[in-house]
Amino acid sequence: MGKLTHKKENEIIDIDNHLLNRSGTMEEVVARTRSAFLSGKTKNVAFRRRQLEQLYKLFEEHENEIVGALNSDLRRHKQESTLVEIEIMRNDILNILYNLDEWVKPEKPEKTVVNLLDDVLIYKEPYGVVLVMGAWNYPLQLLLVPVAAAISAGNCVIIKPSEVSVNCAKFIQEYLPKYLDSECYPVVCGGVNETTELLKQKFDYVFFTGSTKVGKIVYEAATKHLTPVTLELGGKSPCYIDSSADMEITAKRVLWGKLINVGQTCIAPDYILCSKSVEKKFIDECTKILREWYGENPKDSEDLCRIVNNNNFQRILGLMKSGNIAVGGKYDATSRFIEPTILVDVKADDPIMQEEIFGPVLPILNVDNVYDAINFINSREPPLVIYLFSTETEVQNLFVQRTKSGSICINDTIMQYVVDSLPFGGVGNSGIGHYHGKYGFDTFTHKRSCLGKSFNKLGEFLASARYPPYSDKKTWFLSTLMKKRKPFPNFYFSHLCAVGIGIGIAFLINYYMKQDGN
Repeated sequence: MGKLTHKKENEIIDIDNHLLNRSGTMEEVVARTRSAFLSGKTKNVAFRRRQLEQLYKLFEEHENEIVGALNSDLRRHKQESTLVEIEIMRNDILNILYNLDEWVKPEKPEKTVVNLLDDVLIYKEPYGVVLVMGAWNYPLQLLLVPVAAAISAGNCVIIKPSEVSVNCAKFIQEYLPKYLDSECYPVVCGGVNETTELLKQKFDYVFFTGSTKVGKIVYEAATKHLTPVTLELGGKSPCYIDSSADMEITAKRVLWGKLINVGQTCIAPDYILCSKSVEKKFIDECTKILREWYGENPKDSEDLCRIVNNNNFQRILGLMKSGNIAVGGKYDATSRFIEPTILVDVKADDPIMQEEIFGPVLPILNVDNVYDAINFINSREPPLVIYLFSTETEVQNLFVQRTKSGSICINDTIMQYVVDSLPFGGVGNSGIGHYHGKYGFDTFTHKRSCLGKSFNKLGEFLASARYPPYSDKKTWFLSTLMKKRKPFPNFYFSHLCAVGIGIGIAFLINYYMKQDGN
């Protein structure tokens, strides 16, 4: 297994000493959590519901502490923290609570003639002990939304917050055990060494949000135990703009999506593809909008976050050397401030196009038309999301049909993430699996198939042709019985026909068996 590494920094330590796990080794923590799962406690739907209600209560009673922790780690404005963290977590839990009783019901799939008299069911069962690892850029909702999904499915969850967002990790460590059952949902904090040790343990499911580089390490660790995973990663999400787009609205929506959390968002538009003429109009609008939003000196604005640590700050400054600065470009190392910046004359092989930017820098690459844009996107790894700004139906259809990505959003940014009826997740290097709403419940649910047969005489009579001695006539009867038939549009009519067919076949079997002397 690969080893997790990163440089230590003076201002961001791995985790405070009192946050280190003191309840035993990682192996002991996992063993205790597994014992809690085997007790059957979490399989009780009423228990799950109480835990989710408690989690919702945590968000209600400690909203100010949450906002404060996010401000301390990211210098994020209260409005932004409320909308992108607290409200998403609240609504996610409400959605689960409203629908949980329906989600947990066994499914009753379509039956064929062969199974007409049988019980055919799919039970919704928890995997067992799952590990959920959060990310530093949205340190609460990217951790606790999948935790809520895992709870709803009946799992025990080992909760690992990111050590980079130190104050949010402290909040989770201090408050979560006061609201959730600590035997079933222990919090494990720590840095690289603790995470590396944690990944050596055997889990029944692993859910990770973070970089593709670390995601590969998590995946490698999971494969040693044949553990299924969901990897929510990232990548360079492109944004194509054509001349049919309303440029003022386009600029506002692109900039808003790019500058939430000062660009430290896995689904932020990473780069722009457009023609030279569209580029000029876009930059003109962006210049006006940025001045309107953040004033003449954006550093003084309370509405812009800061880069999380010095490593990322220096990395982004290095990427800003690509192309030429058309807008912005100022920075302050003491406060880790980087002004919203737009780069032009960027080439495909420039450093800024080789990695996810994760900052307030937006490069523009010029293409002649939609086909060039699609070819450029398809020449790279599939992104987490593709953004498209165009009113042309043909252009929209081309992007939907000829590109590959985790999701696609037309004429807006970010907003696809908050639709809980849409699955969220990547494909290829941008991730494995998906969640949100019912998809989150399904992610942490093992669908266990069940066939129930009775000792009904008619059923046994129908099935008796499978027994030796074999014959061509028995083979013909069984093949006829097993033949897949197109379902009738009317549910009840199809069942009535199935009964009639079954009875008819029973009489035929009886007749031919007598002819065979069987």
